[in-house]
Amino acid sequence: MSGERDLRKLLSGMRPELNPGRYVFTTVDSGLPPGLTPVVTVAEREGMTVVARKEEADAAGLAYEYVAGWITLRVHSALEAVGLTAAISRELASVGLSCNVIAGYYHDHLFVPYGRAQEAVSLLEGLAKRSA
Repeated sequence: MSGERDLRKLLSGMRPELNPGRYVFTTVDSGLPPGLTPVVTVAEREGMTVVARKEEADAAGLAYEYVAGWITLRVHSALEAVGLTAAISRELASVGLSCNVIAGYYHDHLFVPYGRAQEAVSLLEGLAKRSA
């Protein structure tokens, strides 16, 4: 099943969904600590970036600076689709909201400041309505 490539369809059908919980970006040098089930990992030269539930990172004694809300865009976007990240970033940046985007095979995932996560969902829903 291939993903959607048409930007208008992607935006109008994104159906942003706020996942429950607080998530943090942290890093580990070697291996995952017991009890840590990451949502995302990225292998970098400096170490492995891990996005995990805040409670799990706290229990593992991992340091972090950024606490995020996790929004999943429920539209199945093609990995080669053009413009979705730019449109979302522009919308959120217009009100000073940072956004870290991670593309999965089926969906795009946004990590925004936890205290403004519901605001981000509302903004994205507005963008979807305007794009229909």
